[in-house]
Amino acid sequence: MLKQILSKLPRKSSKTAENREHGGHHAIYSNVSTGSRNSDLGTTKAGNSTITSLPSSNSVSDLGQNYINQVQRAANLKQNGNSGFSAYEALPGFREVPNSEKQNLFIKKLHLSDLVFDFTDPTKNLKEKEIKRQTLLELVDYVTSANGKFPETVMQEAIKMVSANLFRAFTPQPRDNKVINGFDMEEEEPSMDPAWPHLQIVYEFLLRFVASPETDAKLAKRYIDQSFILKLLDLFDSDDPREREYLKTILHRIYGKFMVHRPFIRKAINNIFFGFIFETEKHNGIAELLEILGSIINGFALPLKEEHKAFLVRVLIPLHKPRCLAMYHQQLSYCITQFVEKDCKLADTVIRGLLKYWPITNSSKEVMFLNELEEVLEPTQPPEFQRCMVPLFRQIARCLNSSHFQVAERALFLWNNDHIENLITQYRTVILPIIFPALERNARNHWNQAVHNLTMNVHKIFQDLDPELFKECLLKFEEDESKAVEIKAKREATWNRLENLTAQKTASNAAVLDSCKTNISSA
Repeated sequence: MLKQILSKLPRKSSKTAENREHGGHHAIYSNVSTGSRNSDLGTTKAGNSTITSLPSSNSVSDLGQNYINQVQRAANLKQNGNSGFSAYEALPGFREVPNSEKQNLFIKKLHLSDLVFDFTDPTKNLKEKEIKRQTLLELVDYVTSANGKFPETVMQEAIKMVSANLFRAFTPQPRDNKVINGFDMEEEEPSMDPAWPHLQIVYEFLLRFVASPETDAKLAKRYIDQSFILKLLDLFDSDDPREREYLKTILHRIYGKFMVHRPFIRKAINNIFFGFIFETEKHNGIAELLEILGSIINGFALPLKEEHKAFLVRVLIPLHKPRCLAMYHQQLSYCITQFVEKDCKLADTVIRGLLKYWPITNSSKEVMFLNELEEVLEPTQPPEFQRCMVPLFRQIARCLNSSHFQVAERALFLWNNDHIENLITQYRTVILPIIFPALERNARNHWNQAVHNLTMNVHKIFQDLDPELFKECLLKFEEDESKAVEIKAKREATWNRLENLTAQKTASNAAVLDSCKTNISSA
């Protein structure tokens, strides 16, 4: 009887206990993927931008977090040689669920996209990578077609997903040494990030999310905060130009939408520039940051604030110093010109700044300075031009006499600009005596025929414009040349006299030494 009673009692299953101990991956995923449709989800009210909150007892965030935990454990199993990624499966599409469940599905898809895959091995996790790529594309479509304000929970999860995918440390590239040594980096092949198939879609998602009219800036600023912006700015040092292009657009949208962050963004960019100018001279994103600033400067209200003028003097002008100027000079020149066009009184400050950092032995950089100088002189008015014309044309005279024909040629091209020629004509009594010796030496001795021809054209302009002044300058040049010949002759005569005295002294010393030797030998 006792045996019959004991046989009817339920026995403990070892498999069930084991399954309970290890978590049961497939069972949990099944609960997340299929059970969500039957869960008690909140509903969206038609015609209202507010969405009711989800019940805490069956919240999607908890389900999504459980699922992510399972995926992470599966990733660890995969690294240990187990096929744990079988749990990473696609969620249903937005068209397959009712409207009332789309927001919850959106959050679950954000959780699914938090996992970052290794792209260094192109043969690894192909199925899971494709699932994530399709999920990211669905997220982009959802944000683009959203017709109601995003609630705070969605914003939080969206920024969390973006941060998990984008914010990473860069490995140093050997190209940095070439920047230090002054090589032309424009000829280098850009380094492409192997994870770009996912990164591109995440950047597109962030761009659409920031630009969306359904993203409330007052709520979103809690998550797109200063810390997020600093990490975003760190990404500008990426070697991949495609990534920097996305970052440029996104940061500009953030600057436009979140007015509260504008001073901080400007200050943070300034700090990047300071480190680049005075410490490392190594950064990949200077051109893109300057392009953003060019648009910002264009929107500055008049009169310009002292903060903005200080930015010009302390940041933009010293950016001419690094040897890799060619990588960002076009964008820098645009920013400088924007300042002068907004306030022509800054022309004197800018021109003197250019003269301070004018290259001495780098001819290609000197050509860039001359190009920028023409753009700055274009909006310059006579009073500002008058303040700086003497040191300016002393430097131009040195450029005219450069043995590098491109430097001399570019300096002579300044006379092709009507506005600059009018300024020179207006102040020719000061300018011509400064540059006449350089013009005359070019006309007589320069080895390059193109430079010689351009010099003769400028020569003729001044001769036709003011023959008397031209004649005075010519006479003074000839006098100075004759004086220079006399000084050279005197210097040579002095050296010859010293050589003769040295030779005589050496001969007399030798004679004395010989006589001493004779006396010693006779004794």
